[in-house]
Amino acid sequence: MDIKNLNDVPAFSTKDGSEIRELLAHRNSAIRNQSLAEARIPIGGCTAEHFHPLAEEIYFITAGSGKMRIENETREVNIGDAVAIPPGQKHKIWNTGGEVLKLLCCCAPAYEHADTILTETI
Repeated sequence: MDIKNLNDVPAFSTKDGSEIRELLAHRNSAIRNQSLAEARIPIGGCTAEHFHPLAEEIYFITAGSGKMRIENETREVNIGDAVAIPPGQKHKIWNTGGEVLKLLCCCAPAYEHADTILTETI
């Protein structure tokens, strides 16, 4: 049985500049076709716009508030919001609130740096 606690998982930076803690993926569990991670974006911070040719993603906001852009549409996001990000869609998220923006990221197939194409730098 694979059980990972967020407090025991080391952080790393993704290509888009997010601080990520990967909870479950093929790198650390029996999971083979998806990944689950927590991303943290500091106050006033954002990710670099990017897309994933293969992976579809779900962002689920667990703390803070922000602004999410997918292609040409931008919306506010808050605690409890789930965002669907289809493969190939350029996306970016900003922390517009007064606390760290935290979100769960589900990727299928699992997150890989090689499947992240940056369309801007920050």
